[in-house]
Amino acid sequence: MTAGEGPPGETLAEKVIGAHAHQRVRAGQIVVADVDLAIAQDGTGPLAIQQIRELGWGELRVPRAVFFIDHAAPSPRAELSNAQRTIRDFCAETGATLSDLEQGISHQRVAESYAKPGDIVIGADSHTCTAGALGAFGTGMGSTDVAVGMASGKTWLRVPETVRVEVTDPVADGADDAWGLFARGVMAKDLMLTILGSVGADGATYEVLEFGGEVIERLPMHGRLTLANMSVESGAKAGMMASDEVTRAFLKDRGREADWRSLTPDAGAVYERVLSFAARKVVPMMAAPHTVDNAHPVAELAGAKIDQVFIGTCTNGRLEDLRAAAAVLRGRRRAPGTRLIITPASRAVQRAALTEGLLDVFIDAGAVFATPGCGPCVGVHAGVPADGEVCVTTQNRNFQGRMGNPQASIYLASPVTAAACAVAGAIVDPRELL
Repeated sequence: MTAGEGPPGETLAEKVIGAHAHQRVRAGQIVVADVDLAIAQDGTGPLAIQQIRELGWGELRVPRAVFFIDHAAPSPRAELSNAQRTIRDFCAETGATLSDLEQGISHQRVAESYAKPGDIVIGADSHTCTAGALGAFGTGMGSTDVAVGMASGKTWLRVPETVRVEVTDPVADGADDAWGLFARGVMAKDLMLTILGSVGADGATYEVLEFGGEVIERLPMHGRLTLANMSVESGAKAGMMASDEVTRAFLKDRGREADWRSLTPDAGAVYERVLSFAARKVVPMMAAPHTVDNAHPVAELAGAKIDQVFIGTCTNGRLEDLRAAAAVLRGRRRAPGTRLIITPASRAVQRAALTEGLLDVFIDAGAVFATPGCGPCVGVHAGVPADGEVCVTTQNRNFQGRMGNPQASIYLASPVTAAACAVAGAIVDPRELL
């Protein structure tokens, strides 16, 4: 550094972690940082509770601890019911917040009600990175690490390197997409599958994906949440976006404008590398079995028969996702022999969909509904496919056995593509129906 020069600029992750470590930090440094919000769900929460009790902590020092019952909602088996009772009892005993089974998926609820720009959010669930859409550093950890974070209010981190993901070149104004960003039939899910196909399932291990560029600056919050949610599928520790006027509007709509603050990376921030993607070149995409980075244009996979379509999850169970699916399904029915399952990501989404008449569209299309929650995504009780069956789903993972049966095959797609496949009874490019 020459005389008169200041230190290099900071990435979003460095800014947030540094503020919580009470020092300026750089990638590779190991720090102890304050935690704002710690979460666990009914699959991981009981182990975190066990660890807290074994460590002998009588109170939780984290400012906010929230336990979510969302993976088996409602529980189909006695052992799961007992685990959920452990969570309910612990919350009553300690004052931790309980988000019970009717409330919805943890990551959606964190975005709706809890996470703030600049927060550090840790969770005993890998998709805790969804909070990065709000400008928070959200990351998944093991149950023991989350237990320590809940009890002490602190966690240790190796400051990750950051990969800058620039998304530019939107389609021309007046395009079919409501925001003029993508071509007709293309959603943020298609962009993320394109990115994952390029980066790979381990191409950003223990790094941060920091999304920016003209398209991200204009992208509505539901699309940002999809990108942040699936960042971990590249091996990333977190996925983050600047906190801007889109963030402020999202929080204001939920009565939380006071939680907003502006947060952007510095112009001179140092990145491990920079990746560039052109929005106008993105086409409807699918991830074929059994890896998320096995991404292909839907047109290349067209014609394969399917047995089930699932629209929901923390990736694509938001109101805007249901609207997109309903636009395809309105006036149409699912193909004979193809099941269609709809699961709103939260009760707030469910209520809004009911008010808008979207549930009527889905009923007329022959769909069935699951309680707001994870549903078929984790294969605990709802929507488990049979041996040899093929499912098209809007979730974030298509690992073998993910939906409860290792003899089934899972294709990942956007809500628009999934709805089109339900109508066709086979994989189809949604542009053919639009």
